[in-house]
Amino acid sequence: MLNNKFILKSILSFSVVSLAIAYYIQYILGHKPCNLCLIERIPYFSAVILVSLMFVINKYKRVIAGILMLFFIFGTVVSFYHVGIEQGFFSESLVCDLGESNENLSKENLLKQLENSSAVSCKDVTFRFLGFSLATINTVISILLSGIMFKVIRNYGQNK
Repeated sequence: MLNNKFILKSILSFSVVSLAIAYYIQYILGHKPCNLCLIERIPYFSAVILVSLMFVINKYKRVIAGILMLFFIFGTVVSFYHVGIEQGFFSESLVCDLGESNENLSKENLLKQLENSSAVSCKDVTFRFLGFSLATINTVISILLSGIMFKVIRNYGQNK
């Protein structure tokens, strides 16, 4: 059985690599993320901070692990919702709203707004890996990380 320290180091490394890949896709390959894509990065940033904190502070490790598990559950919910928007099961939320329903604008103002807008719709998949959107991949990864953190919390007293 793997000990918690190894698992946490693996989660820290995985989170750093995941964020690096996200920024590579965004800045090097030129695929702009939508608002939900940006929100889906929060659990990985949280993992970097909280796991680093767990290696520095010897108290409250189980509580910090619980908070991290909640972040991964949050990531699962957001990613699942994002996949639902991509597949047309859910309508775009306020987070994804690009101002398409503003009826007070004239045609000219709408065209200017669209030209100046750099926002990406949450339903548009701009990058796929092995045929899957990044939101789909993130849903699976977030479920796995939530389960791993649950196991870490359960075994924390046994494996330090």
